[in-house]
Amino acid sequence: MSAIPTEITFFERLIPSVLEEKKVITIRDESESNYKPGSIVELFANEHRTHYGKLKIIAVSPLRYDDINEYHAQQEGMTLPVLKALIKDIYPTTKSLYLIEYQLVK
Repeated sequence: MSAIPTEITFFERLIPSVLEEKKVITIRDESESNYKPGSIVELFANEHRTHYGKLKIIAVSPLRYDDINEYHAQQEGMTLPVLKALIKDIYPTTKSLYLIEYQLVK
């Protein structure tokens, strides 16, 4: 079993949506699925490691690419076509993903 992560990163362009609580989920592959519900993780930008605060992990559940829907897009703060294109861009061949729900710690 892998260690439970103590931080999570997002692309810089997504950070404002996280901080405004418009983006309340993230979809990751298996390598980033070891988050533990109830844990608090540090929030960083991918590109330059700027620290933006803390997130509480609410839930982690399996999600197939083909099952990504409008509800997920709304929780991601983007349209479904944009979300599916982004996931394809990051994980071009991965069909088995994980839905990570979180909330901003204030």
